[in-house]
Amino acid sequence: MAYREVTMLEVKEVLRLWLTGVRKKRIAAQLGLNVKTVRRYLRAAQAHGLTIAASPDQLDDGLLAAVVSTVQPGTGRPHGDGWAACAAQREVIERFVRADVRLSKIRTLLRRQGVTISYPTLRRFALEELGWGRAAPTIPLADCGAGEEVQLDTGWMTPLVPDALGRRRRFRAWIFTPVLSRYRFVFPVFRETTETAIEACEAAWAFFHGVFRVLIPDNTKTIVQRADPHLSRATPPRPQPSSERLTGNLSSFSKTSAILPCAPRSTMKPVTSGRRG
Repeated sequence: MAYREVTMLEVKEVLRLWLTGVRKKRIAAQLGLNVKTVRRYLRAAQAHGLTIAASPDQLDDGLLAAVVSTVQPGTGRPHGDGWAACAAQREVIERFVRADVRLSKIRTLLRRQGVTISYPTLRRFALEELGWGRAAPTIPLADCGAGEEVQLDTGWMTPLVPDALGRRRRFRAWIFTPVLSRYRFVFPVFRETTETAIEACEAAWAFFHGVFRVLIPDNTKTIVQRADPHLSRATPPRPQPSSERLTGNLSSFSKTSAILPCAPRSTMKPVTSGRRG
């Protein structure tokens, strides 16, 4: 059975993912390796003193070289003619890689120009020399201060217990999630209206003992009349003339300094869930 050589970068990524708690099968699927291969490299790393409690910063070149030499004792041979052909066509290959052209398509285009390169060699060259396949770095976002931002979502909840007639009624809920603490407040309602949204805000401000400076609601028409990604804040819904209580309590929204809606579905939606930072 043919197998491909695992690169040093892939070995380092296997060990790094393992130290961050990723399961072996997930590592194998993410890197395109066999799970048995992942286990071999992890066993070799553990034999050289690496433990699950170690930090990814401890993955130095000496440890990686020892792991690779244990699993691949026959490595270290010079590159062949295929690698030399890749080096000669580096600019062409790099241009295609930067344009997100598939490696199989790049290989076909090179073959049309009279350059024959095997796919494994082209893939190794793209990985080691051009950084192909590497995920974009994650940019951490600093947490805001306490009381700065709260996210507001809405959705269906579980049905209630059957009533006297045996009917199970479903209900919705307004869900407030502070960006910093993630300590949620849930306000159940039967109808998603602007009036219930105001009631939920008043209850949330009482629960959190204060008003958040910025409210980030989901793209719901009961709160946001028009969500424009180019505007810094949302247009609150116009109160119905027939509802004097709604008109008088619209200040529940204006207590916040800004209402920042999610973008419309035709554009990218900002992150409104999950811890930032």
